[in-house]
Amino acid sequence: MDAKEIEICETEYINHAKVESVRKQMPLGKHLDELSEMFKALASPVRVRILFALSTEELCVCDLANLLGLTVSAVSHHLRLLRMLKLVKFRKKGLMVYYSLDDEHIEHLLSDALEHMRH
Repeated sequence: MDAKEIEICETEYINHAKVESVRKQMPLGKHLDELSEMFKALASPVRVRILFALSTEELCVCDLANLLGLTVSAVSHHLRLLRMLKLVKFRKKGLMVYYSLDDEHIEHLLSDALEHMRH
């Protein structure tokens, strides 16, 4: 089989009981839309690198820019999007602004995805 091909049934039969059971368990469309937006954000290697960096330690924008070899402006742009999606949060301390992952779910998402890629 060619890698571009996908296996499909040789006949069309719909198991209505299974379809209805799955339909009842599906998240609301709004939640699926939000999940899709989150995965779109994770499609950027830069944003994934930012999240992995922040999973290790909270960092300021300057630290992230230095670590990633990007401008402060570029990192700020990515952080703004990640913050809008509730993937990162920030805290101010004097003149400094430190970013970290929003909660432990984000860290689990990253580690589970990485583990999946390695298996």
